[in-house]
Amino acid sequence: MAADPEHPVRPIGDGEFAAALDGLARFETRPLLAVATSGGADSLALALLADRWARAHGGEICALSVDHRLRPGSDAELRCLGAWLRERGIRHEILVWSGGRPASGIEEAARAARYELLTAWCRARGCLHLLLAHHEEDQVETYLIRRRAGSGPAGLAGMSAIRELSGCRLLRPLLGFPKARLVARLDAERQPWLVDPSNRDTAFERARLRAGPQLAERERLSAEIRACGAARQACERARDRLLAKAVALHPAGFAVLDAGLAAAAPPAAAPALAAVVATIGGSRYPLRRARVARLLAALAGGARGYTLGGCRFVRWRDGILVLRELARAAGPVRLMPGTGCLWDRRFAVMLPQTASGPVEISYLGPAGVRELNRRLGRRPLPLPRLIHPVLPAARDDRGLACVPALGYRRAGAPAPIFLFKPVNPLTTAGFTVV
Repeated sequence: MAADPEHPVRPIGDGEFAAALDGLARFETRPLLAVATSGGADSLALALLADRWARAHGGEICALSVDHRLRPGSDAELRCLGAWLRERGIRHEILVWSGGRPASGIEEAARAARYELLTAWCRARGCLHLLLAHHEEDQVETYLIRRRAGSGPAGLAGMSAIRELSGCRLLRPLLGFPKARLVARLDAERQPWLVDPSNRDTAFERARLRAGPQLAERERLSAEIRACGAARQACERARDRLLAKAVALHPAGFAVLDAGLAAAAPPAAAPALAAVVATIGGSRYPLRRARVARLLAALAGGARGYTLGGCRFVRWRDGILVLRELARAAGPVRLMPGTGCLWDRRFAVMLPQTASGPVEISYLGPAGVRELNRRLGRRPLPLPRLIHPVLPAARDDRGLACVPALGYRRAGAPAPIFLFKPVNPLTTAGFTVV
């Protein structure tokens, strides 16, 4: 699909790309960048641009391709891509999606698997930056899909140019460039690319949008998206100021809210509460705005208790405690010496190799509180007793081994290390508009 010679499109220049990337983030000396590269025009152009940028900074890239094994011949296509990249001295690795396939929702499942494979590669190699080739038309498609679904202003801001994940960050430096300029770059370098027929399969919503007339309005829609993005940025700044002022997050996995948070203006208070619920409850999906609004109204009205998203809200002294709801928490897990896990989407737990034996990780719970009280009597403890049932604990074949948040450890018992590392941190990199 070469550019029309009667209406030439200017390729993206190295200087433009460098300005876009440098405007997003700062990088270490001799940076390592992972570039998600399917072999299509968008991602292949990104790989070439990123490679030249990395070399100029004394670093390198690795082009990562995911073979979903959904189409016959996909492995041969990626071998062809690998040959093109090797000719340019670019490192290339293929990650294969293995395991079962769902009976429905295959596109969403493939997308989730793709991101998991890419980010796992980055974590394993200490690569902090994963570049994605989403461009201006992709952003418009996202906007149209979300508008059709009735998304609110935050969703209509589209994709952020930066997104933080565990162990790496996603960067989308091409969101401000149209696809035609990426294709023009490949044409200028005489670089062929792969064409995925699923991109034209109208069974998928994005393919139907690409075939429709609405993308001709790209400039107007892009302006609307940027306006929504600027509004989202303003809301996030207000939310984060309120979080810093009114929320204390404890490493034992609970939060204390200043009672004034519920009285704050809803545009800041509602997203602040939603962030607290996501962090303490470990939810996989955002809360519906209506549910957060009801919580805010209940707290502002003086409710003594409330549950939402795996959290309990309880009045305490002059504030509000936000605790994990035991009924919604993860069950116990067994750890052997030298192993670890991310438990309940909130705690990174490691049992040292030197531990005397395996332990079971769980919350203390009412029975554990009674056992602890029998052992300690009425000895003063560092945290309110209301919180004790939802504190992480370890048990072995002799019973309660330790409750680190309370400073309790039975003599000679194994002592796992607990770190509060919720999958939903209270704050992240702010929404970034390009």
